[in-house]
Amino acid sequence: MPAKSKAQQQAAGAALSAKRGETAKSELRGASRQMAKSMSEKELREMASTPRKGKPARASKKAAAKKGAPRKPAASKSRPASKSKARKSPGRR
Repeated sequence: MPAKSKAQQQAAGAALSAKRGETAKSELRGASRQMAKSMSEKELREMASTPRKGKPARASKKAAAKKGAPRKPAASKSRPASKSKARKSPGRR
């Protein structure tokens, strides 16, 4: 599956590097860490090798919605506002 944006391609490249052992997995952050866990080396190679020409810097949310990606439901407005957290006194631990 080809990458939809430059950012996605770069994340796939970082995840592929960690999967091959060229980079420590602890150095991965965000999407690249998730990709390394959930995708095979073959899938990462295909995504990382996508040509960058004509790709946007970031994928739009509309493009993801068109592909049938599940969307999170909006948070309900009927929840009561959270109360401020009680703080512990600085002298006691």
